Amino acid sequence: MPEANKFLLYGANGYTGKLITRLADQYGLSPILAGRNESLIKTLATETGLPYIIFDLTDDKKLCAALAQVKLVLHAAGPFIHTAKPMVEACLKTGTHYLDITGEIAVFEMCKSYNAKALEAGIIIMPGVGFDVVPTDCMALFLKKQMPDATTLKLAFATVGGGLSHGTATTMAEGLGQGGVVRINGKMAKKPLGHKGMWVDFGIKKLFVMTIPWGDISTAYHTTGIENIETYTGISPKAFYWLKYQWMLNWLLRTNFIKNTIKRRINKRPAGPADAERAKAISLVWGQVTNASGKEISAKMQGPEGYTMTAHTALLIIKKIFEGTVSTGYHTPAEVFGEDLILQITGVKRWQ
Repeated sequence: MPEANKFLLYGANGYTGKLITRLADQYGLSPILAGRNESLIKTLATETGLPYIIFDLTDDKKLCAALAQVKLVLHAAGPFIHTAKPMVEACLKTGTHYLDITGEIAVFEMCKSYNAKALEAGIIIMPGVGFDVVPTDCMALFLKKQMPDATTLKLAFATVGGGLSHGTATTMAEGLGQGGVVRINGKMAKKPLGHKGMWVDFGIKKLFVMTIPWGDISTAYHTTGIENIETYTGISPKAFYWLKYQWMLNWLLRTNFIKNTIKRRINKRPAGPADAERAKAISLVWGQVTNASGKEISAKMQGPEGYTMTAHTALLIIKKIFEGTVSTGYHTPAEVFGEDLILQITGVKRWQ
């Protein structure tokens, strides 16, 4: 029988995986470190004294053997558009709950398509248990409860300070040239990246934001049922202006040559923001709902920067799943744990 507080952490050697490993003990959890890079995983295991397993997701036999040792896996090795499917399908075979830290719309939709099989296998499938999408998912449900007849939802986020990890930057590189996505009348619709921009008052300062294909285009619809959704992130007005011309280069940005060139440059940079940099940075979230008569309600949120937030929200959700009864099948974080889940993270506050 798997131990109650043990879970498999795949991608433990990555930037976010290491943060999760360092913080797991605060939640009474003990990860089994896993990944395909033997030297990096062994080094981390030696530093932490934690057990480890080495395997590649293409080796289904080793993957299933590893999953059979635990009740839950936290998948932290992206880009998830390439890695989520084999992990989900292995979890269905072994009866292991599946969580990940993706923000990719296609991955949420793929995971949702496995709902019937998850119910049959008796497992939970809950992608997006990090900064993508816990804070915004909670914001969406908070606003929906204040305006049950809302027809439109706008969500925006920004970070003051901090930086990108290799994993996040690589995922962004994979999406180059793909444009944006919004939800209109319940259906997802393609739009140019940054087809809309606006100034948002996040409470502590006003920032310019533009539309991007964030995970809430999928998850907020599942959580709230609101049929028109746009998601935004902070960007400089100058960069937003130049993005208006990106459509002319999308064919080039989609080529493997450009993507691989960018990935090589990413790998030459530091793995992610240093601890001191993360400690000084903050994340900001804003949301607004509107009903058919034009009435608006908005709210704001402030918390730790995104990678710190991801480690804490993922571990908090794992702890809650181990301690309580969560129904099987596909779920979003706020759907199961409510709009105040995010307020359980130290440093998070929400106001109107």
